[in-house]
Amino acid sequence: MENKVKTDICIIGAGPVGLFAVFEAGLLKMRCHLIDVLPQVGGQLTEIYPQKPIYDIPGLPEVNAQDLIENLKQQIAPFKPTFTLGEKVVEVIKLETGEFIIRTSENTIVESKVIVIAGGLGCFEPRKPELTNLVRFEGRGVNYFVKNVEQYRGKYVVIAGGGDSALDWTIYLSDIAEHITLVHRSESFRGAPDSVDKVYALAREGKIDLALKANVSGLIGEDQLEAVVVENADGTKLPIIADYFVPLFGLTPKLGPIANWGLNLHNAAIEVDTFDYATNVPGIFAIGDINTYPGKLKLILCGFHEAALMAQSAFHIVYPNQKRTFKYTTVYGVHGF
Repeated sequence: MENKVKTDICIIGAGPVGLFAVFEAGLLKMRCHLIDVLPQVGGQLTEIYPQKPIYDIPGLPEVNAQDLIENLKQQIAPFKPTFTLGEKVVEVIKLETGEFIIRTSENTIVESKVIVIAGGLGCFEPRKPELTNLVRFEGRGVNYFVKNVEQYRGKYVVIAGGGDSALDWTIYLSDIAEHITLVHRSESFRGAPDSVDKVYALAREGKIDLALKANVSGLIGEDQLEAVVVENADGTKLPIIADYFVPLFGLTPKLGPIANWGLNLHNAAIEVDTFDYATNVPGIFAIGDINTYPGKLKLILCGFHEAALMAQSAFHIVYPNQKRTFKYTTVYGVHGF
């Protein structure tokens, strides 16, 4: 049975950037409907690392990932967005009028004047290390995401990676796990310098072990993971006790049906104009981690900025005969719009 929805803006992806886009659109009197393949809003923050601390949201020195999502939900509540969750967009049709028809896997039909692609978990999957018996231990000690930190309390944990996620989880779990070993193939890290300093400080204090210029080359165990094999640059191999192995090598974009929408793509990301984050298809915008442009930073706060500029241009599509007047929320509040 068809379920039909009519809206001003259809946002594909209900992660933090998609949610904040509702706020920016709401300030300009535009209605939003969000579609996400996940059964709940929050995107990667809710599904992959709900308890991960986030440090780069302005005004919030530290915020739990799930708390950030709850705050965003509260922030957009006055604008009454509607949602289609647990469904994937499978078809987009552009009408001669310039409007769009969006159809989902469960035959929900959304009529919209604007589409905003705010890619979330449905567009990504974890990069996995090449280990012969990796699949055997998935869910039995090998985890690609940290969803419940209590799972690691009092356990021996080996984390692999050199980016922000590996550093952040090493720092956070150092007070929870019995023992943490961070394995990285290089001598230098790609993450935030402050996080790098904290990890080195933890190593000097003996709270964690660092294995640099090394890789995890094997997994040991019967029904559960019992140890990992760390191979050093000189070829020597050392087994390390491990209840859990958490490889954090980032996410691989998987565009799925989006790849067939006629959008300009580069390395599985959508090319946009930084004036307003419009794609090459009029009426379709892309914000957040799914887009690419010179100087792109994959940060939540950058996605928030992109959402704000997108909404300004979307207004002229939704209300072609109206003049947009910029107002400050500090003066008018949310309900004054």
